Amino acid sequence: MSLKAIYRKALAGTSLAESDIRYIQHLPDDRLGELLEYAHSIRTACFDSTVGLCAIVNAKSGTCSEDCAFCAQSGHHGGESPEYPLLPPEQIAAAGLAAKRHGVTRFGVVASGKMVGESDLAGYAEAVRRVAAQGLKPDLSPGILDCSQLKALKAEGLEGYHHNLETSASYFPKICTTHAYEEDIRAVRAGLKAGLYVCSGGIFGIGESWDDRVELALLLRELGVPSVPMNFLHPIPGTPLEGKEVLSPEEALRIVALFRFLLPDRALRICGGRVTVFGEKRKRELLRSGANGLMVGDYLTTRGSDVVSDLTEIDQADLVPECSVGKRESGL
Repeated sequence: MSLKAIYRKALAGTSLAESDIRYIQHLPDDRLGELLEYAHSIRTACFDSTVGLCAIVNAKSGTCSEDCAFCAQSGHHGGESPEYPLLPPEQIAAAGLAAKRHGVTRFGVVASGKMVGESDLAGYAEAVRRVAAQGLKPDLSPGILDCSQLKALKAEGLEGYHHNLETSASYFPKICTTHAYEEDIRAVRAGLKAGLYVCSGGIFGIGESWDDRVELALLLRELGVPSVPMNFLHPIPGTPLEGKEVLSPEEALRIVALFRFLLPDRALRICGGRVTVFGEKRKRELLRSGANGLMVGDYLTTRGSDVVSDLTEIDQADLVPECSVGKRESGL
């Protein structure tokens, strides 16, 4: 067995054997650079040299009914988080326009809570219309919606539905006890059935094992999820995981590379916790680890990276923001 042979299997779309996965997991640290090079080659083969840029707005914040151990917005914990109802559609659209000026192509409207009321649904519909009118792809992360609700929003211009599984089914009960894992799976399937671009991934560094990480990746592949957000724990005071040690950049890079080997043709977007884990100095290394998308700007309750710095690093990594490709092709 060799890393090159495993790379060839992944590139051909052949499912990796358990022994292949273990080989990647236990590859010595002094070969991490080699692993990242192969992961980047797979990413380039499937997605060329483009980097998708997305951004979000915290459109409804705090007092969430769920008890996810990592989240400051949970009403069950003492984490500090702003609390406000759904923002007016015009304010959401203004945030989208600001993001577009930095080259963002997908804009996510994110709201706390599991269930969605009729008044909020109407607000989402209007926000989606306004964001779409600006030439952005509107995504929505509102909690759990059914297929009919998602189809109705799609008719208003919704492009994507975001609903994370967070971790493996095996580990999920240690992270959230207020709803069943199967509810999240049903939500993902509803988004796919509605014909939306479903973005579903997880958060790493919450105490999960490597087996949990692999289990999550394989489930996402089985479900047919096209886009996988990869978040890394930023321990927040007042939450049950406030004392959890932050992942090392090396372990986080290995996770991204492993997901690229397991999900060669799926978009891997680096989102929350990027600054906490990688800082500003390892941004280029991250861009060449197998990822092909970045969430830019701020996150839900924590600060993000500087967008101008991100664009500079993308250029220096010999990559191209997705928006620039479109401009070049249209002659702009």
